Amino acid sequence: MKSNHEIVSDLKDILSLVNDGKEGYKSSADTTQSAELKALFLQFEGERIVYAAELKEHITKHGEEAENEDGGILGGVHRTWLTIKQALSSNKDSAILEAIVTGERAAIAKYDEYIADYVDHADHMTLLTGQRDGIKEALATIEKLQLQYKD
Repeated sequence: MKSNHEIVSDLKDILSLVNDGKEGYKSSADTTQSAELKALFLQFEGERIVYAAELKEHITKHGEEAENEDGGILGGVHRTWLTIKQALSSNKDSAILEAIVTGERAAIAKYDEYIADYVDHADHMTLLTGQRDGIKEALATIEKLQLQYKD
């Protein structure tokens, strides 16, 4: 069984991922010329802000603080959101959407990893599964839009 510190580390890992997603959606909203995509990206950014607050609350319940506001600095699967920055330089909505798909798939995989560890994460399983399901819904929406915004 994991120690409290290891559990908090897992939650901070997810928090970093969520903050990366928040920043990715904000950057995407700032870059796209499509009013439809801009509104959707801002909606998903707002969801990630809520997810971050929920995670911080759970981290506090475990006796630690969550100072992360901006995502991770280096490494980890959540760095896939950096591909958004490359996509943004092309200014093509199709490239932005593809980068978001990559980031969201990585996020779901990370959530699934921690959800599979039910014993250590039982006290926040509802939170993790709810957030993962929200990300899955966002991914499904983005994947549908990919067809509409193909080059």
